Amino acid sequence: MAKGLIGALLAAGLLTSPSGPALAQTSHDGLIFDVPGFDRSHPATLGLPFAPEADHFTVYAPMSDADYAYNHGAVLTWFQGRYYMQWQSSFRDEDAAETRVMYAVSSDAETWSEPRILASPADGLTITNGGWVTDGETLIAYINVWPDVDDGDLKYGFAQYVASTDGLSWSAPERVLMADGSPVSGIIEQDTRALPGGRLLTAFHVEPGLIAKPYITDDPLGMTGWVEGEFHNLESEGPTSRELEPSWFVNANGNPVMVFRDQGGSFKTIASESRDKGLTWSAPVLSDFPDSRSKQSAGNLGDGTVFRVNNPRRDRERYPLVLSLSEDGQVFDRAYVVRSGLTDLPAMQHDGRYKRIGYSYPKSFVHNGFLYIAYATNKERIELTRIPVSSLSVGLPD
Repeated sequence: MAKGLIGALLAAGLLTSPSGPALAQTSHDGLIFDVPGFDRSHPATLGLPFAPEADHFTVYAPMSDADYAYNHGAVLTWFQGRYYMQWQSSFRDEDAAETRVMYAVSSDAETWSEPRILASPADGLTITNGGWVTDGETLIAYINVWPDVDDGDLKYGFAQYVASTDGLSWSAPERVLMADGSPVSGIIEQDTRALPGGRLLTAFHVEPGLIAKPYITDDPLGMTGWVEGEFHNLESEGPTSRELEPSWFVNANGNPVMVFRDQGGSFKTIASESRDKGLTWSAPVLSDFPDSRSKQSAGNLGDGTVFRVNNPRRDRERYPLVLSLSEDGQVFDRAYVVRSGLTDLPAMQHDGRYKRIGYSYPKSFVHNGFLYIAYATNKERIELTRIPVSSLSVGLPD
């Protein structure tokens, strides 16, 4: 969104910002990955210990060739006493025309219902899942819609939402709206969460192409009121930004830090910080935090400890899945294996386009004393790991 519209919204009281200079011309020091024992010569575990007291559960696994065997994009939430897992599913191939958005429900995160269809595709439109938002009374599910447009390498898409008050019946889909009432022209990231104080923060990949931008809204359900933060992408070749598929955490200074995969192929992490609750962002910095060029997850434990979940390799392999921890949000000096490339990694059962061995696209959720990490195994099984927060917390310094 243009700087002038941000200023108008501030003046009208539709968005608030703390006093102090805008961040657009400031910098972020980047992330530091300095974990004792980290050893790339042991690719199955990277030389790291396993996460303490971790339990693993399968939400859905295809059982035969007749099942939808491509499953990806797992996202977990909690609503009215039950856990809800959302993902996208197709017969064999990623982002195929028959892709559906599915969800399953559980009272304990261990035993799950049969999958239910949340959204089905329409002619000329491919859909993918966009995650959850809830205020406790209403559950919002985002659906990303990709029109079949023949425009070379350019991609087009937009976000819709459906709403439910019981987790069973859902409203008709509606477009996600900007603060001026116009539709958001972009695909929503599966990581919409509230900053301290309640403001929602996520990213949209705006059209044409896929250009990642931070977005904020003060609508607690994320249906409307979205504003694009001032963010200057790194130079990139083609219509896709180097920054893709971010997550975010709050650092020791109370500021959100957004972390991106680098589509430029460095196998490092791009990071940017906001000091005004998401209105403006520092110049993105390429940090020496290893990554597999994949979607990842980040956040905070209850005591403020920062976590990140990714595949911290310098290649495209998606194992092991690793949980890294930091006291200040800059130096990550502890890490644990969530899932390894040893015997806990099953063989792939079904071939398909863009299928890959390993644990892909994690998204995390902290609830009731546990860190839950949802992910796809081999892009065919939807799985979940639960770790007690008490076994991980180190606490922020006074």
